[in-house]
Amino acid sequence: MASLTLISLPLLLLLFLSFAYSSPLPNNASASLLYNVSTISTVKLMNVIDSCWRTINWATNREALADCSVGFGKASIGGKYGPIYLVTTPYDDPVNPTPGTLRFGVIQSSPLWIIFATDMVITLKNELIVNSFKTIDGRGANVEIAYGPCITIHGVTDVIIHGISIHDCKPGVAGLVRSSPTYVGKRGGSDGDAVSIFSSSNIWIDHCYLARSADGLIDVIHASTDVTISNNYFAQHDKVMLLGHSDDFAADEVMKVTLVFNRFGEGLIERMPRVRIGYAHVANNRYDEWKMYAIGGSANPTIFSEGNYFIAPDDPGSKEVTKRETNNWETWRWQSSKDVFINGAYFVPSGHGSSDPLYTMTQSFIVAPGYMVPDLTADAGPLHCLLDRPCML
Repeated sequence: MASLTLISLPLLLLLFLSFAYSSPLPNNASASLLYNVSTISTVKLMNVIDSCWRTINWATNREALADCSVGFGKASIGGKYGPIYLVTTPYDDPVNPTPGTLRFGVIQSSPLWIIFATDMVITLKNELIVNSFKTIDGRGANVEIAYGPCITIHGVTDVIIHGISIHDCKPGVAGLVRSSPTYVGKRGGSDGDAVSIFSSSNIWIDHCYLARSADGLIDVIHASTDVTISNNYFAQHDKVMLLGHSDDFAADEVMKVTLVFNRFGEGLIERMPRVRIGYAHVANNRYDEWKMYAIGGSANPTIFSEGNYFIAPDDPGSKEVTKRETNNWETWRWQSSKDVFINGAYFVPSGHGSSDPLYTMTQSFIVAPGYMVPDLTADAGPLHCLLDRPCML
């Protein structure tokens, strides 16, 4: 039996960079490239985030994940420097949560790395308000937050959500909800987003499945910034992702979001993402379909689409990747580089000058050409990691 050889994207690009950029490539270039790496081993190409942690014994070193983000959310440490907290029950009480529940863990004032004792479906009775320096880590269990209100990240910093399914989210109801051990506040009711990021920073959402919620799947609003959304699988939803609160909310000028290695799958209609005012680096994502458009915006945002893989729908009126929600957009900086366009997809650029993300050295990563994206996003969504071995599935 052939052995499984792992190779990360940076190494592969260093080996083949001159070839990748010197000439046009055939449709099977990615497969040929992998085959040439090794003729005696089966090669699995992993993106730079996954190759950082999946080859180690993750279960004995869970916190190593916190070193693996890229892009604007790189600095998020979540609960890296706190103890492990074990969720043992799906029970929920929004006002007086008990030890062993997810809500009891996320509201604590000190850092925690939250894991799950077993598979569970958690139906929250009201929105789950996450405190600073928390990691929700679903590896090793099949964890779903579904059929009730879902996750709110409001006015906090350093939150990591990894490896869970968040779907069929409902609006929250007006009432009391505890957000810390010492504070219970009156809430007006959440909108029904799967994940709402509000006035927060250093946030990383990775390897989650998000689908079928009452409002958006992910909202990044009210001057939230330094956010990375990566390796997620989005499906069966209308308005997928909103970056920016409104066209006249000037505080969102600080917003910087990285979308990387995500798969936008079946049954999606629009907003992948829709951006207002701020900046979005959309890199190495796979778009299987859209009904209206993929990337849209208003209020002069800057969008850099780099190395994505766009498969247009068959509808001849929906081939365009982009959509401007207002007129007079010709000066907006929307640029495309290294993207792959399938089935007639096309990107309408605008503006002048650089739209590069200007990452710091620690935030920066190599963006692959678009033809490599099917391999780099093949494991998007929660992984089925087994204890006591590398997470190779």
